[in-house]
Amino acid sequence: MRITRSMVGTVFVGGALTLTIAALAYPAMLGVENTSSTPDRIIANTPYGPLTEADRDFVVKVRAAGLWEYPLGLMAMERGTTKEMKEAGEHLVVGHARLDETCRKIAPELGITLPNQASPQQEQFVATVDAEQGKQFDTTAANIMRITHGQIFPVVAKIRASTKNTLVRALADQANDTVLDHITVLEKTEMVNFDQVNFQQTSPPKLPKEQVTPPPPQPGAPVVALTEPPGLDVNTSSPTPAPTASSTVR
Repeated sequence: MRITRSMVGTVFVGGALTLTIAALAYPAMLGVENTSSTPDRIIANTPYGPLTEADRDFVVKVRAAGLWEYPLGLMAMERGTTKEMKEAGEHLVVGHARLDETCRKIAPELGITLPNQASPQQEQFVATVDAEQGKQFDTTAANIMRITHGQIFPVVAKIRASTKNTLVRALADQANDTVLDHITVLEKTEMVNFDQVNFQQTSPPKLPKEQVTPPPPQPGAPVVALTEPPGLDVNTSSPTPAPTASSTVR
C-alpha cells in the first residue's frame, strides 16, 4: 500500500483546521518524551546486539515521522509558492522514503511491529497545514516542520550515543543526516520564525499518551510503504552547504 495525497488530513476537521500557526500548540513529536518507563531495559537479544525499549521506540518514531512528513512533503511539492518551499518538500519526501525503507528492512530482524498510521497529534499537524493556502500554507508548513525536526534532533543523538544494536545505530546515523538536511532546507525558505520555534520546541505542552502514539496496525494488514518518487535527484546524506559570509543575515 502506498500513501497518496488524498489520504492526508481527513481525521481532524472543524475547529482544528481554524488554528493559526501562532495559536497552535506544538507538543513533542512521538517519542521525544520516553514512551517507556524503563528505556534502558533490554527486551531482546538479537544477532545485531541487545535491543532496548528506547531502541524499539526509536525505530517506531522514525517510521511514524515518515507517515505524516512524507504526505506533507508531497503537499509542499504541489502547493508551495516558492522554489525553496518546493525544494523542501522534495527533501522531505525523499528523506523519509529512504528512512522508511530502512525501517521496513530492520524491523523484522529486530521483531518490531511498525505502525501504518501516524499518531492523532501528527495527523492534526497535517490537517492544519492542509487547511492553508498560498503564503500562509508555506509559513505554517515550514514552522511546524522546523519545530518538530528541532525536537527530534537531540533524540537521534542520544540513541546514536547509547545504543548497542548495530542496526539501530545505522538508522540513527541515517536519521541524523536526514534531520539536519531537512532543518537546513526548511530554513532556506526564509519563513521560519526562530523566536517562536526556539520557544515551542523547548517548551512542549503535555498531551495524553494516546494522542502521541500511533495506533497499532490491523492484524494481517500489509505494511504501508513510502516510496521515493522517480526523477528526484535529491541528496539527503549531508546538509545543504552553509551560506557564505556575504549572505544576508535575517
